[in-house]
Amino acid sequence: MSFGDPNNPYGPPPQGQPGYPPQPPQGQPGYGYPQGAPQQPPAYGYPQGQPAYPGYPGGPMMPMEMPGLMKTARVFLFILSGFQILGGLAAGMVVGMVQDVSNGVGSGDDTDALAGLGLLLAAFLLGLGALSIFLGVKFKNGGNGIRVTTIVYASLMIVGGIVNTVSGQTGSATFGGLISLAIAGIILASMVNSQASAWFNRPRY
Repeated sequence: MSFGDPNNPYGPPPQGQPGYPPQPPQGQPGYGYPQGAPQQPPAYGYPQGQPAYPGYPGGPMMPMEMPGLMKTARVFLFILSGFQILGGLAAGMVVGMVQDVSNGVGSGDDTDALAGLGLLLAAFLLGLGALSIFLGVKFKNGGNGIRVTTIVYASLMIVGGIVNTVSGQTGSATFGGLISLAIAGIILASMVNSQASAWFNRPRY
């Protein structure tokens, strides 16, 4: 039985030899590649077998901006410090001038106690001015301790403003007490709200 010329392109396909399974032609599924879509090359820039790292959902976090109430309170602290420092310097100069006059007339020993109280008051005003500046500067990066200190400080200033306004014998003392009372009231109101709590308790990066 003749099987034909195996080199004839127009003849029937050659039969497989007995005992060997037919081999599929190249390019058909099942030869060299799994069935289905061909595999895609891995993503460029990432190692094979590892997924690409996801990006951050919101990108880098922006720093929180100081609320308007905090800015207002900060400005009033600086204004209050200016009045306190000027008041302390003025009180010290007045006490020094009075003491010089008393020493000139021979009664300096009688006014030493009053001069000491005057100088103590001047130093107290200067200290308050320095504290006001310190609190105002710390508003930017300070924590909840700065907020609590400012609340206590503003409360004491309100009490002092009320005392000066009620017991003031001269118009200047009453006027100064009213100004101090108004400024301290604004500062205190700015410190006891949710915006102040959120600002001074914000996370630091």
